[in-house]
Amino acid sequence: MSQKINVPLLDLHAQYRTIKPEIEKAVAEVLASQQFILGPKVTECEAAIAKYSNVAHGVGASSGTDTLLMCLMAENIGPGDEVITTPYTFFATAGCISRVGAKPVFVDVNPATYNINAAAIEAAVTPRTKAIMPVHLYGQMADMDPIMAVAQKHKLTVIEDAAQAIGAEDKGRRAGSIGHYGSFSFFPSKNLGAAGDGGMVVTNDAARAEKLRVVRAHGSKPKYYHKIIGGNFRLDSIQAAIVTVKLAHLDSWTKARQNNARRYDRLFAESGLKIADSGASPRPGLLAQRAGGDGAHVITPKVFGSRHIFNQYVIRVAPRDALKAYLDSRGIGTEIYYPVPMHLQECFASLGHRTGAFPESEAAARETLALPIYPEVSEEQARYVVECVRDFFLAAK
Repeated sequence: MSQKINVPLLDLHAQYRTIKPEIEKAVAEVLASQQFILGPKVTECEAAIAKYSNVAHGVGASSGTDTLLMCLMAENIGPGDEVITTPYTFFATAGCISRVGAKPVFVDVNPATYNINAAAIEAAVTPRTKAIMPVHLYGQMADMDPIMAVAQKHKLTVIEDAAQAIGAEDKGRRAGSIGHYGSFSFFPSKNLGAAGDGGMVVTNDAARAEKLRVVRAHGSKPKYYHKIIGGNFRLDSIQAAIVTVKLAHLDSWTKARQNNARRYDRLFAESGLKIADSGASPRPGLLAQRAGGDGAHVITPKVFGSRHIFNQYVIRVAPRDALKAYLDSRGIGTEIYYPVPMHLQECFASLGHRTGAFPESEAAARETLALPIYPEVSEEQARYVVECVRDFFLAAK
């Protein structure tokens, strides 16, 4: 057994040490300006994120959750409407649909990518469908071409939930640039994180961008005159200034995450365990425990798009919870994204879904485990993580 070392799931201190003078300078400029809500720092950040994402407009917001809510409100989506999305995602995706009074309609995921199964979307379209909200989970883009084809055919709005995927690409197109809206989160743990909550919507539609700006300011234009009801969704200047500083480093951090992912792939391949990637056949749910010992011990992620940014490095294992407990005991931080899919959440019981309704999402919820992938993970730390995974399975023989 390897000597115990500490490998946190995320180490923001390591990142901060490398950019501390830049961050402090940017925050000091905001304090000196005494302009704390919107203002020039937010405008600068909006332009920078829009350019990075290859779109025309950026609209800063108070959180990634609020960006989704703003898009739905800007499209006048509400009671009686339906929005197609995935059941395997963070709560905000389906939660915002419900908050405007609309019904989330779930389509199961592709087990190889954990993203919505684009081929199954059209069957879920009804006369009440108003939008599709695909999620680019873990830093890899959903299959957008068939999604956009369905949207165009049925005149639907597409809101890309790219909270985990800024800078991801498919066929040379950046996350957030293909649908009518792209939604980003700057939650501190994201690959581009602020020092608190924040988010941004990007779009190529000038009219939509303008409506988003009205929606985020209580629906007012000009000030104190309200033709619509919006909300308080404004981005503060300190968060915008920090995000702009970090954006200049994002590509180098992404490259480090990609290198770390390749290193994990290599170390798992050398570990002596049975390894498959998520694109392998049989389907990824057939792990060793569930396949009479003939399947893989570990299923590693497979890159399908042209640029996976690895906001998370997620493996599939069984028994997952026992492995997580073992790694925790060995000083290794892990996370389960997500233990209960949306259709089985208590608050969505009124939708009438039961266990078995979306089997791929349910299998992913049982089997997935995120390993430390932040840019500063060292060779020693990564090797220790894989050795501990190996030790767990060897001890279980």
